[in-house]
Amino acid sequence: MTEQRLAVVSGGGTGIGRAIAARLAGDGCRVVVLGRRAAVLEEARAEIERTAGPGAVVPLAGDLADPAAVERVAARIAELGPVDVLVNNAGAIITPPEDDGLAALAASWRRDLDTNLLTAVLLTTALQGVLRRPGGRLVVISSAAAQRGGAGPHSAGSYAAAKAALHGWAFGLARQLGPDGITVNVLAPGYVADTEIFGADRNEEFHARKVADTLVGRAGTPEDVAEAVAYIASPAAGYLTGQVIGLNGGAVLGR
Repeated sequence: MTEQRLAVVSGGGTGIGRAIAARLAGDGCRVVVLGRRAAVLEEARAEIERTAGPGAVVPLAGDLADPAAVERVAARIAELGPVDVLVNNAGAIITPPEDDGLAALAASWRRDLDTNLLTAVLLTTALQGVLRRPGGRLVVISSAAAQRGGAGPHSAGSYAAAKAALHGWAFGLARQLGPDGITVNVLAPGYVADTEIFGADRNEEFHARKVADTLVGRAGTPEDVAEAVAYIASPAAGYLTGQVIGLNGGAVLGR
């Protein structure tokens, strides 16, 4: 029998992360879902296992910007066996600075960097020793904002900068881990409507404007992202590494 693959998905409790976890579980992986809210992770486990079956999902709660929490989570994951797939999906668009002062600006930038960059760096570093060699797949979820720059409350400069920083970091990891047979790729989604990230500010005008930016005339879905991750994370993708892959309906053209 083929050994069951082990996948880890950060931010796996809702939206894109939950869809990725469900897709990987559907492919037969045992999936560890990580996030800060234990109740949300438990809901994700129950929903995914209705289709994938009991034991398909392991929920582990922790703040991935906290080194001690990451060490604790990583130790538990190491007990489950080598990690075949690591999807760094945790992240969020943080609220703008509280005022116009530099102190508020610095606090806002630090929150964005911690949430969107440091979480991936800490988790990957903690699990690097237990990634499958050869055959490991490391997928970093970025954003189209990293490719075209950010503007406005939903993709402000700090968010775009944090996501862009993931690209350079991932390129270095691809060079470092390639000789071990581990691939590292970045997936940069554009507008995905069915997520919590836009909150109450998402309205019909906002949605229409985002859809109008695409060439295919629709918003992305969490399942679109999950399907792309499923291939990048698959054994078949062993020659794909060190790439930034845009998934945005043509809103940002490849270059």
